[in-house]
Amino acid sequence: MTIDEERKDHWQKVWSTKQADEVSWFQPEPTLSMELIERQALRKDAGIIDIGGGASLLVDRLIERGWHHVAVLDISQAALDQAAERLGPAGDDVTWIEADILEWRPVPGLFELWHDRAVFHFLTRPEDQKAYRRILMTALVPGGTVILATFAPDGPEKCSGLPVARHDIESLARVLGADFELIETRREDHVTPSGKTQSFTWGVFRRV
Repeated sequence: MTIDEERKDHWQKVWSTKQADEVSWFQPEPTLSMELIERQALRKDAGIIDIGGGASLLVDRLIERGWHHVAVLDISQAALDQAAERLGPAGDDVTWIEADILEWRPVPGLFELWHDRAVFHFLTRPEDQKAYRRILMTALVPGGTVILATFAPDGPEKCSGLPVARHDIESLARVLGADFELIETRREDHVTPSGKTQSFTWGVFRRV
């Protein structure tokens, strides 16, 4: 089994055996994500994609607030199925994308906003981080916004049994490079369903 196949198999097993509120990254409300998205003052027809969105409630909140070109990408079809079932007819216009982010081949320039909470930190190899950036550059329009959240330097060293690469805002900026300017940064102490605290680094970047 290749690394890509192992990664897909791992996440399909996670989402086939757990509900959304049983995983450590679950949020009862995506409060910070929505705050940062709404600060961008996007048109309601702007293309928004949630990378690794899985069963997150972010797609629900985006639809409720009137955005209607929303896509959710996840490596696990089981995770997407949970979200689609929860939304019912309200999710009919959502674009559900089952794909490994490193294997995805997006339509160029389709999105004005790229949101990733807790996917990028699973990319521990520099070559995978570079591949992620190339895909991001294809998908995002010039002037588009990236909202990226990863475990902070004092955050967990593993998640879901997998090693992670922890980041501060400087290391995120280095990966994205000179094509992106930092707009805003936040630190979040996320409390898991089991009551543990995980430190996150958040960065909002604009493609120049």
